[in-house]
Amino acid sequence: MDFLHRVSTTMLLVGALVTLFNSPARADDKLYKAFGEKPGLVHITQDLVTNLLADPRTSAYFEGVSLRRLNEKLVEQFCVLTGGPCEYTGRTMKRTHEGLNIDRAAFNALVEDLQKAMDKNNVPFRSQNKLLSKLAPMYRDIEERD
Repeated sequence: MDFLHRVSTTMLLVGALVTLFNSPARADDKLYKAFGEKPGLVHITQDLVTNLLADPRTSAYFEGVSLRRLNEKLVEQFCVLTGGPCEYTGRTMKRTHEGLNIDRAAFNALVEDLQKAMDKNNVPFRSQNKLLSKLAPMYRDIEERD
């Protein structure tokens, strides 16, 4: 290999490395893909909301709530938590659930209803657990304590 060819090859390699290192880091989206990306999250969320409305332990919390907005914000939130290319534009969990008097039993019922929705949509058990582990700490902002 002649000198000029080696130099041009080296310059191409350096240019590729500079581009790679200056590119914004991509989030790990394996979990997002396990949930079926945005279409999968839409189906899961629709099934979750259906479950919540049919569940006597949770249905009263959703009286008068805009179901369109609820679905939209849940999809955004799940998308962000699973590493998808979304932005959550809703209120904080604390603000959203303020004054609803949600107790641990209602929070746990929501988790059960979410698990049913994920099972129905064939989300692998391991992926379900990864999402649930990201949601679990939110109980501090959702549950009302006396």
